[in-house]
Amino acid sequence: MTPYLVSARKYRPTTFESVVGQSALTSTLKNAVVSGRIASSYLFCGTRGVGKTTCARIFAKTINCEHLTAEGNPCNECDSCKAFNAGTSLNIIELDAASNNGVDAMRALTEQVRVPPVQGHYKVFIVDEVHMLSTQAFNAFLKTLEEPPSYVVFVLATTEKQKIIPTILSRCQIYDFHRISIPDIIRQLQYVASQEGVEAEEAALNVIATKADGGMRDALSVFDQVAASSQGKVTYEHTIASLNVLDYKYYTRLTEAFLAGDVLLTWVIYREIRDAGFDSLFFINGLAAYLRDLMMARDQSTVGLVEAGEEARKQMADIGARCTPGFLYRAMSLCNDADLNYRTATNKQFLVELTLAKICQSLSPSPNKGSDGEGRLRKIDAADTKAPLAAPAGTAPQKPAAGATTTAHTPAPPPPAGAAATPVTPTPPAPKAMPTQPPASRTAAHLPTTGTRSTLKMPVFNINRPSEQATATDDATDGIAAGSGRCKPYSQTDLDNAWDEFIDAFPRKRILVNSMRTSRPVRIDESQVGVDLDSEIQLSTFREELGELLQWMRDRLQNDHLTLQLKVTDREPMRHVLNDRELMITIIKERPMLEKFIKGLKLTL
Repeated sequence: MTPYLVSARKYRPTTFESVVGQSALTSTLKNAVVSGRIASSYLFCGTRGVGKTTCARIFAKTINCEHLTAEGNPCNECDSCKAFNAGTSLNIIELDAASNNGVDAMRALTEQVRVPPVQGHYKVFIVDEVHMLSTQAFNAFLKTLEEPPSYVVFVLATTEKQKIIPTILSRCQIYDFHRISIPDIIRQLQYVASQEGVEAEEAALNVIATKADGGMRDALSVFDQVAASSQGKVTYEHTIASLNVLDYKYYTRLTEAFLAGDVLLTWVIYREIRDAGFDSLFFINGLAAYLRDLMMARDQSTVGLVEAGEEARKQMADIGARCTPGFLYRAMSLCNDADLNYRTATNKQFLVELTLAKICQSLSPSPNKGSDGEGRLRKIDAADTKAPLAAPAGTAPQKPAAGATTTAHTPAPPPPAGAAATPVTPTPPAPKAMPTQPPASRTAAHLPTTGTRSTLKMPVFNINRPSEQATATDDATDGIAAGSGRCKPYSQTDLDNAWDEFIDAFPRKRILVNSMRTSRPVRIDESQVGVDLDSEIQLSTFREELGELLQWMRDRLQNDHLTLQLKVTDREPMRHVLNDRELMITIIKERPMLEKFIKGLKLTL
């Protein structure tokens, strides 16, 4: 009975052409052999299983072949090739630096260098895992590596080039082996499966290739494992079960729940994943990777970066088109925060569930209700949006079409000359009680974000700056158009209470809260509230938070006609109160004799 040989050894490449995924590097080595430009030392760098030792052996066999083919491959007929194939060649010496990393091993290698080859042209020393050599061993090897005999070639292989001392690196030709791509691994696995008589689905091979993480040897080892347990038919379902891989379909269901804002469904899916035996940290990192793939799949120019099968890639492209970049950025950020906090969290399950809830409720995933610049938009808590603002006076309410879930908005007319380029919704007509504002010099739109229970339609506010001829001070007035809903009367006391409640409810808005403490609201009439500000900085702060502040005041006062009139006014500077030392200096200036009196008695303040 023929002994079983694992695929990684059975299908190990024997020519440069059969090396998978390193075509540019192997062609360089082949050209060097054909042209006779053989260096004395080479350094092959790369991750595990990418072909470093394999290429070193092929290179050693090729340069010793006595009758190279026209393509530059060994003939496999000369004595040197036969000895190499039989494993009896005395010209090729392999050394494992992991177990021979001392000075004595390097001295023994130096002694072998002095013996010329018995057969062939070169004596090749392949030193694997060379980064494991000690500093003393490197120094002992340095002189031999720099000036070896003409018949000696060193091929050093390592997975950690940064651990090799610079004096060694400077004496070698360095070849960097890159990770093998998933399509290349899949093609090689399909070839191996056909040779072994195993039926394999492409989706299953894609899972194996992803699991291998760019290493062909790892991919063949995993393939042997799955093929042995599947009895000759490798399917996708059997592969993910055998390798304990979390199916991407779980992440697809989670994304659908995110887009629907269904927190409870995400928790149910997370429970299914935990019951299947998957670690929560593995899950949260997988979710972050899936969201990254959705971002890549949104654009045709980057869809090739998604390392998945064709069916999975197409499905990701469809889902990614329904997500805004802002949603995906912040969802990935929340997953990253959960990963950083996972190891220190006391209740790890709660941490993951809270992260899923934040992705559902704290973000705005709908592309129809946001923009790519969502980072500039202010999120309004769904709990505070008790009812949408009423339509402007004089307009007939529009009935939504059957089955419609969103409200159509009339596109804005082109802005006047000199206005900002940001598209805005036309400002609804103001109530009769409001004074007429001068023409706006610039406009800004506060667009709503998606809530879980209702959608808040924030009106547009205009920022007007009167000319210096109209007022004696440099002022600016902000107005927000009011709706025609609630109109409950309120007093100055009610206004102050609502103002203070906002300060207490949002202590983290430090700049706004400090400005609100120094600038108190003044009731002008039932629909207008004036706020005098001290500086342009305070005005800018209020502009950024104006939508949320105004909605808060309208909800607390039950008055949808309420508007805030912000104005920067010049106030008398506060009198400087002298401290004790300044007061003493002032008195001494007025009464010089007092200074002699203080010095005479040696008094101190």
